[in-house]
Order: sequence, then C-alpha cells, then structure tokens
Amino acid sequence: MEQVKSIPVNYQRIMPYLIIKDAGKFIEFMQNVFGATEQYKHMRDESHIMHAEVNIEGSTIMLADSTDEYPQQNAGMFIYVDSCDETYKKAIDNGAESITTPADQPYGRSAGVKDPFGNTWWLTNPL
Repeated sequence: MEQVKSIPVNYQRIMPYLIIKDAGKFIEFMQNVFGATEQYKHMRDESHIMHAEVNIEGSTIMLADSTDEYPQQNAGMFIYVDSCDETYKKAIDNGAESITTPADQPYGRSAGVKDPFGNTWWLTNPL
C-alpha cells in the first residue's frame, strides 16, 4: 500500500462522511452540543450543502445534504467529552432522544443519544 505523502493540516487519516437531510441544521446541532466549528462549506444551491466540514476539538466530520443520487447515510459515533452528563443534557435539549442515560462504566462515564438527523452518538468521559 502506498503511503499518503501529505495529509492536509486539520485532517486525519480517516474521517466520517455523513450524507443527511438538513445538513445545515445538523451543523447547528454539533455546534450547540459539542462546540463544533465550521471549517468549510460549499453550497449546491441556496439551501442545500454540497460539502461541509466541521471540527470538534481536532477531529473533522465531513457532510452533505442527501439527494436522490446520494441518499441519506447515517453513522454511529463515539466521542470523548469533558462531561458526559452535561453533553447528554445539551444533546437532549437540542432534540436528541436518549438511548442510554449517563452511567459509570469500566471505561468511563457514558451515555448514548440519537440526534434528530438519525445519527447515534456514544458520549464518554474517562473516569
């Protein structure tokens, strides 16, 4: 396998790419819940995102609005957070539904939520 010669700054070797309905609102959800910052956005038209990138503390998530040609493709994501309880509350307050409530696990305090866009987030802060 040929080695990648130069991964651009602020990118990782592997990054999730989500194709979802209401990508703009999904960016707002990530900003409100995880403090995401928008790195890049290219619009297909006035109301649909062709390609966008957000950064959550050094991790990039790429996304686009779904189309007939590119249907919705959701993801399950594991994210380390400073406070599982606070992040869980922010997610619920921003329209997510609970999968599991915050609880201590052998690997940290953890909870699960499904965001309004169909993605699953496993929130964990180390004990």
